[in-house]
Amino acid sequence: VQLQASGGGLLQAGDSLRLSCACATSGRSFASYAMGWFRQAPGKERVFVAAIGGSGVRTYYSDSVKGRFTISRANTKNTVYLQMNSLKPEDTAAYYCAASYGDGRIFRTPASAGNYDFWGQGTQVTVSS
Repeated sequence: VQLQASGGGLLQAGDSLRLSCACATSGRSFASYAMGWFRQAPGKERVFVAAIGGSGVRTYYSDSVKGRFTISRANTKNTVYLQMNSLKPEDTAAYYCAASYGDGRIFRTPASAGNYDFWGQGTQVTVSS
């Protein structure tokens, strides 16, 4: 599985941005994978942002982004999205998408990085005040 995140940029506080993560699977359907977004600010650990089950029905968010960010997926396009609204300077980070085969582990503990099997490269989001 190969993941390619894109859509990062330089923005101002209050702006909106949509990140995309295209997934190339090897034999298994994209819907077989739960997907997640994590972020890592300079000098800090990588932290959970949002996750979505394979069907797109169940979603999970960290408290810091709940109500501002929306995770979604288009299984016909093998792509997961992260719509980010009302951006704040503290949202500045490299954003990573990740895939987990099956929904079970993500439904139990979506924020655990160890539950994800594949990771993409980061896309940088910088929000100025």
